[in-house]
Amino acid sequence: MGGGTALVTGGAQGIGKGIALRLLEAGYGVAICDTDAEAGHEAAAELESSGAVAFIPCDVGVEDDARACVAAAVSRFGRLDALVNNAGIANPPRAPVEDLPLADWERILRANLTGAFLMAKHAVPHLRAARGAIVNIASTRALQSESHTEAYSASKGGLVALTHALAISLGPEVRVNCVSPGWIDTRSWRKRSRRSTDPLPPENHAQHPAGRVGTPGDVAELVLYLISDRAGFVTGQNFVADGGMTRKMIYRE
Repeated sequence: MGGGTALVTGGAQGIGKGIALRLLEAGYGVAICDTDAEAGHEAAAELESSGAVAFIPCDVGVEDDARACVAAAVSRFGRLDALVNNAGIANPPRAPVEDLPLADWERILRANLTGAFLMAKHAVPHLRAARGAIVNIASTRALQSESHTEAYSASKGGLVALTHALAISLGPEVRVNCVSPGWIDTRSWRKRSRRSTDPLPPENHAQHPAGRVGTPGDVAELVLYLISDRAGFVTGQNFVADGGMTRKMIYRE
């Protein structure tokens, strides 16, 4: 398994870092890109014992950065077999829609949705040559919402739609799928200055039909499968990894 090269955006912390580690363990060379240079260099140093890894500073929402990032990854590893679009603003400010500044809306969509488009745009020639794969990391917020999350929900819903559009446009040379995580505990996967290993309260786990909150590894296993030849008949799909929460009916009594 493995043996190719993957580019993981937002790979310095959280879910992206977990994905990078799992792909390294499976034999992939991994380029991680991130806007946080401190976290990026720290992650590369922590992950290098697991395989060939490189950090590339990049703001995926800036086209020159996206173009340069793909070029740097190909230059470093010689090819590109998989793109994992994980970068984004995970906890944007929440405000009633009538008070949401247009600048905040545009900033969130640029990071969460436009960035995935730009990375795909510049990665596609290399992915076609490798008959590779793209995996977009969306969210259960593409399917359901908390109040005052219009920009975030719209960006993640857009990623799900972008996934099936790309799958149709790029097939059969490139497969494109999506993973929509629910509650994933990333606190121990942050950079050292922000890391926490305190246990979550038992009730946080108990509310999930699966019996626990998710981990970056849960998402990473899905990503590894979707970029592999084992998923050769799977494209254009959105896989929800949320411990069953989007299937749970909740009423206040």
